[in-house]
Amino acid sequence: QVQLVESGGGLVQAGGSLRLSCAASGRTFSSYHMGWFRQAPGKEREFVAVINWGGGVRSYADSVKGRCTISRDNAKSTVYLQMNSLKPEDTAVYYCAAAVGRQLPISAGRYDYWGQGTQVTVSS
Repeated sequence: QVQLVESGGGLVQAGGSLRLSCAASGRTFSSYHMGWFRQAPGKEREFVAVINWGGGVRSYADSVKGRCTISRDNAKSTVYLQMNSLKPEDTAVYYCAAAVGRQLPISAGRYDYWGQGTQVTVSS
């Protein structure tokens, strides 16, 4: 069992930056691939970024590529999402999620555990 708690969301002006954190409980954090998803009002949850269990492999959605960086600190059982050059269309609730398995998961259905989400609002 893994419990995930996101933090770091807030209100920021377009062009600004935020760093989201997701702290995990449990002793097996380093066994999980960790992903970030987001969901805007009236829209489906969408993939943002994922990092493999060891931290050496990353993948990003085209919409955030070049503006976001996912990283993890297994000693702290924490995954991060650094977001730069934020746009109003980045406004959403951001969720972190944990998944086991060999392949790097992109689909939300592949994830086993989810956090409660943190709101990110980007004003124009």
